[in-house]
Amino acid sequence: MLMRTDPFRELDRLTQQVFGGNGGTWQRPASMPMDAYRSGDEFVVKFDLPGVSADSIDLDVERNVLTVKAERAAETDEQADVQVAERPRGVFSRQLFLGETLDTDNIKASYDNGVLTIRIPVAEKAKPRKISISGGDEAKQINA
Repeated sequence: MLMRTDPFRELDRLTQQVFGGNGGTWQRPASMPMDAYRSGDEFVVKFDLPGVSADSIDLDVERNVLTVKAERAAETDEQADVQVAERPRGVFSRQLFLGETLDTDNIKASYDNGVLTIRIPVAEKAKPRKISISGGDEAKQINA
């Protein structure tokens, strides 16, 4: 049998009883850690989803809101006598609000080694461009 010492277990149990819950059993909230950065002319968003099947990942974009949903099923059967269950399972969901400067029609996604990578290109209208200025005898260009 696996033994584990958790000095905060009693505090967690009492907190769960005060704020409601599932029979006094404390469950940590499911998480979907994320990194997001701009690289050149695209934004890259990476989600850690270890143990999640690629078939259970769902991406939707509606009105500049990207919704990521994934599900990690329990790996034990119902008859198992679970000793410790710290790994989050169930349905995970996260929403990203995308700016108007992103091209939501050309989003690309890939999933490798438990990491979901989403690439969102910057819209052409949001990229820097040269603007010609005319006046007098000579025309100039200025970065906008």
